[in-house]
Formats: sequence, C-alpha cells, structure tokens
Amino acid sequence: MDVTEILQFANELVLAQTGKHLDDIQEIVIKGVWEGQTYEKIAAECNRSESHIRDIGYKLWQVFSEQLEQDINKRNFRSTLSRLKFTSSPIIIQNNNHQNNNHHFNFCSSAENKNNPNSINTKNNNHYLYHNLTLAPKINQFYGREIELKILSDCLKSQNTRLISILGLLGIGKTTLVKQFVDLNLQLFDIIIWKSIKLSESLDSIFTETLTAIDSDVTDGENKITQFFNVLRHQRCLIILDDVQELFISEQLAGQFKTEYKNYQKFFTMMTEIENQSSLILISQEQCQEMVCLDEELYPIKSLEINGLHNSEFIKDNGLKNNHDGAKIIDLYEGNPAYLKDILNLIKIVFAGQADDFLKENSLIITKDIKSRLTEIFNRLSILEQKIVVQISKLDEPVSREDLKQVLPLSSTDLINGLQSLSQRYLLKRIEKEKILFNLSPVFKQYIRTNLENLELLE
Repeated sequence: MDVTEILQFANELVLAQTGKHLDDIQEIVIKGVWEGQTYEKIAAECNRSESHIRDIGYKLWQVFSEQLEQDINKRNFRSTLSRLKFTSSPIIIQNNNHQNNNHHFNFCSSAENKNNPNSINTKNNNHYLYHNLTLAPKINQFYGREIELKILSDCLKSQNTRLISILGLLGIGKTTLVKQFVDLNLQLFDIIIWKSIKLSESLDSIFTETLTAIDSDVTDGENKITQFFNVLRHQRCLIILDDVQELFISEQLAGQFKTEYKNYQKFFTMMTEIENQSSLILISQEQCQEMVCLDEELYPIKSLEINGLHNSEFIKDNGLKNNHDGAKIIDLYEGNPAYLKDILNLIKIVFAGQADDFLKENSLIITKDIKSRLTEIFNRLSILEQKIVVQISKLDEPVSREDLKQVLPLSSTDLINGLQSLSQRYLLKRIEKEKILFNLSPVFKQYIRTNLENLELLE
C-alpha cells in the first residue's frame, strides 16, 4: 500500500464526514504521519506552527475514528489502515452529509485482485505495519556517507543479510548512519523496532513487542522464540540494537558477553542460522566474537566499519570564518563528528571563529568533552590492553609486534590477544609494510600522553 492509496482513502473519509475534500495541509499531515515523521518535522516542512499541525492531526483522527469505528491516533494510524486493507469485506464509509448515500471502499481494485491469485486475506498472511523509532535519534543534518549507505542498501535490499554490525569509535557516526538509512527506507519493512542496550532492554521485551505488533497471542518460554522467528519469516522486519558494547564485560578483552546477556549471544547466532526474511543491525564500539569467527562468504552477515567523515559541508555549516582551514581541522581530529563539533564550538568561543588562529597553536587540543569520551573508552580496556596502548603512546613512530614484545613484560599469547582485542575496539591503526606495524590514532595517543600520570596502570 502506498501513500497515494492512503490519501485517496482519507479523502473519501473526510468528504463523507464533512462534505469537503482534503486540503493541502491535511494531505501533508497524513503523508508525514504515514512516513513516520513527528509533528515538529511536519510543521517545519510546511512552515506552520507545531500546535497548528497537532490540531489538524487531532481532528483527522476524530474523523477517521468515527468513520471506521476504530480508535485511531497518530501512533496507530498506519498499522490500523494497513490491517484494514486486508479485511475480507469492503470498508463501508458512512456519509454523514447525504442521506442514503453510504458507499464501499476497496484499497485494491477488482482487476488487481483478479491478477493476484496469491493474495490470501488470512491472519497468517497479512503484513502488518509497526514502526517504533521512539529511541532513535532525530537527524537534523546528514553529511556524506554515500558509500556506507550504498553498502547498507545492498545488504538489506538485494542480499538479504540477516545480521549486520555497524562498528567504530564512540562518536564516529554509526547511529546517525543507520537512522538515515531507516528514514530513507521506511517503506521496505513491515516492522521496525529500535532499541538501546544502554537502557537495559531485555531480549524478552523485544520478542514481546514484535509479537504484540501483529496482535499475536504471546506465550512465554521457548514457544515465544518460535513465534518470534515465525514473524521474522513471514514479515519483513528490521530490528536495530544500539550500544551493543553494553552487552560485553568491561575491563576484559573485547566482545565477551556478560553472564546476564548470554541469551543475546544465542539470539545473534540464531539470526544467522534460521532462515527468515528479516534483518538485525547491531551498532557497537566493539565487535563480538560471533562476527569475528563467521565468514561473510558462508553466512548472511556483514561487518561495516565506520571511519572518519571528510566532508567540507560539515565545517561550513558549523560557522567557521575561514573554511579553507576546515580540511586541516578534519584531518587533525580524524573526521570524528563528535570531536569536530566540540572543537568547532571551542573555536567559535575562544578564537572568535577563526580557524587559522586555532591552528597556530600547533597543538592537538583535548577538550573536556573529548577527554570524557576517551576516558570512557580507556576504562573499558583490560589491564593488558592498557599496558599496550600506553607503551605505543610513548613512541613517535608505528611499532611492530616484535618490538613491543621486547619492551613489554607480556607473553606472546597475551600480546597477540591484546592486539587483537584493541583491533576489535577500532583503537589500533595497522600499517602493512615488510612487517605489520601498529599505531594509535593521534587523538587517543595525545589523550594518553596528557593523562599518563593520572591513569592507574600497572607498569
């Protein structure tokens, strides 16, 4: 069902109730709500106040509720109309303006039904629509990332990739990328659920919400998992889990599940093994072992590392007076949007927006907010990893594994495991020459050097 059908149907309802056709603003509100927009966004797009748009929406829901004898509101508008589409009988529209002039409405013409013999209007074959993006961020501006969006699109549209990991440093733009993709592709999925592990979402609650979305009788235990995967098999679902690193044990090597989250580990594996038409996106600062060990050629999985953003528009939109220095600042802070926003704000306040004055300091400045982010990252490291990054931070040049072994009191196994774990956290830079060399990002290296005396380390 597309928005044209919905507008046609809505017009019939409003005409029957009021004797008037939909006006332009009403159409914009219906279209926006159908596409999952907030009243605030709809208001901005049509240059009206949010309160005015809310009032229009409220009156529309009243009309639809009375005409369809359903309790309709902004939240359930799309799912209710989608469910009504699959009713076995035409919808009777009550004409409140002309006596004895009730009429029927079908979403699909008889010709369409005739040409579609596989259309079975039973509960098991209905495609319900349910989009819960309450915990997803609002994207005001989006820059670049065309390649990453293309990869995501290929995975989800043509390759039926069931498990996708979006990986990278804190603040690099992982969540923003996924939300942009979702905003552009709402129509691809019957069910979309966005959750954050940081808010302690239980796996059972995700199962329950998915099942409830299609009015299923929810039962506990193993049968609930069976029901859940039946939904994934018959509906096109997209589940996004943000902050997946919160599932893993802090101060241990990367990607080790906490005891209370072992059911997530089993769930991720099941997504790759059980045939279905749905997808799970994991957004994380750490790569879990399930993704490390599985071969993308053999399993329906994809790991996508997000690197720095190198886009001059980002600098221009943040109000620097000397935009020609923007590329230098982007390189200095590795294109990390979170670092850049903080630094650009610093330049506005302390340097009156003059990027060249900031660059004359000839120093990689670690602000309070950047330090806070990096401290969060550092505190998740194991003691083994902390020893390795501190040693690398003391060096001006990349270092080989053999050289690290000479200066660190670690066994070969511990050193190798530590390097692998740091790589799974996207903190190590690998330089392939005659030997593989390792280095840290300049910002993380500067943070460690600046705070070396304050870091509690075993040396």
